[in-house]
Amino acid sequence: MSAHIPVVSVKPIVLAAPGRGEDLRVRVSAPVTGGELPVLLLSHGHGSSLDGYGPLADHWAAHGFVVIQPTHLDSRTVGLPQDDARHSRVWRFRVEDLKRVLDNLDLLAAAVPGLAGRLDHGRIAAAGHSFGGQTVGNLLGLRVIDPVSGEGEDLSDPRVKAGVLLATAGTGGSSLTPYAAENFPFMNPDFTHMTTPALVVVGDKDDLPFTVRGPEWLTDPYHLSPGPKSLLTLFGAEHSLGGIAGYEVRETTDEHPERLALVQRATLAYLRHALGIDDTGWTDVRRTLADGAAPLGRVESKGGD
Repeated sequence: MSAHIPVVSVKPIVLAAPGRGEDLRVRVSAPVTGGELPVLLLSHGHGSSLDGYGPLADHWAAHGFVVIQPTHLDSRTVGLPQDDARHSRVWRFRVEDLKRVLDNLDLLAAAVPGLAGRLDHGRIAAAGHSFGGQTVGNLLGLRVIDPVSGEGEDLSDPRVKAGVLLATAGTGGSSLTPYAAENFPFMNPDFTHMTTPALVVVGDKDDLPFTVRGPEWLTDPYHLSPGPKSLLTLFGAEHSLGGIAGYEVRETTDEHPERLALVQRATLAYLRHALGIDDTGWTDVRRTLADGAAPLGRVESKGGD
């Protein structure tokens, strides 16, 4: 695994987004040296922004990834009024945000001093936390089932070769609390078409108020999806997984430097493995965490991953 590399970060880079009601603001962080750099889209959780997830974005960029962070419409920095008609389609706007980023990779690279011509368009991955995990899941093949028609549109994107889903919601229906079922109709994913390789990261103490099933709900993206998948279960972790949402931010409910370091190490190793860069780090993570005897977590895999 490569050593830390100095990073340059530029924000906001503004992409025109007709029909969205707001231009799309994006942050790009990249190592100052190196060529053929893999690209990693990072979709934030509800309320966050392009300024979130520094512990992950900085780590990934310092180890050779170009990390691209859009600010979605549900961000507190956008401040959509409660009666804004876009609320019901925020989940869909989020997916469109990521596709708009993919459509404009060269334009984004040109906005960062020294980055133009250094991207590897054949090595693109996406990562998301919480609501962002579902957003990324759509690019991997997850379908959001319409509660009326019972159908879900295929929004997958073949440009994305792998994903990391961090604390991502499970199935809808009877798994949801009455409040969640009534207020979040998009929380109704179908994982049966999510074939793109992915690492699912969960905390075994992440007991969200949206489900009646407890932390086990968050393992659905692993158990219910086909294709190569891995599951990293973090012992004692809540929704912030040790502190991934930012440095000293209020979203972090379970600050734990060692747990955060494991998430950094494991996600980087998985991404390098899944994009065909290097298998050494991921092989070591799997060997260390395979039997659940390690104090911080356990890794299991299926489908040849």
